[in-house]
Amino acid sequence: MLSLLLLVLLVELGAHLVNTVGAATINNLLWNLYLALPTQTSKQAAENQKLQKEYLTIRRDLSATSSQDQFAKWAKLRRQHDKMLEQLEKIKSSHDASKSKFDSYVNILRWLATTGLKFLLPFWYAKQPMFWLPKGWFPYYVEWILSFPRAPVGSVSIASWQTACTGVVLLLNDTITAVLGLIVGAKIAEKQPAAEKIPIPQSREARNKKDS
Repeated sequence: MLSLLLLVLLVELGAHLVNTVGAATINNLLWNLYLALPTQTSKQAAENQKLQKEYLTIRRDLSATSSQDQFAKWAKLRRQHDKMLEQLEKIKSSHDASKSKFDSYVNILRWLATTGLKFLLPFWYAKQPMFWLPKGWFPYYVEWILSFPRAPVGSVSIASWQTACTGVVLLLNDTITAVLGLIVGAKIAEKQPAAEKIPIPQSREARNKKDS
């Protein structure tokens, strides 16, 4: 069974990743993964791509056909073009509706797994100590603060542990960002050619002093 200490840390880490990456990016990634599954929506998406290719071919042929010199061929292509365009618009509307419904479900699940748990866990386990502090190591007011709001005095409450996890996640984020920045900066500096030394012309007075 997953430890409550680890669960709180994972929730804080997940919430931070969602805020960093962005909800829209996560939704699009999950949507693409969903389309890779053998579902009715993925079949419709594949049919849509096939129909788009056929539509582009007919559109190219229609543009290359003269409506005056080849009217019969042009009229046939025009009917096919309009029919396919109507089908594509219907499929696009159905696709957009499916994606909007999918995004709604994902948003609800993401909220429950991050923000919802961040509020639910401290409320549900408010009286449960995460771990006990060594006896006599800290003054009473420190023990009282760490046990706030309802955990036994002398223990660390889930609210205090949650705050500590948030600080650790932010610290790790700043550390990783700084390290990656240094690595990228070093690679860019290696690729840049060494600056060529350009001779600076001397003034007339300097040349006269040198000649004298």
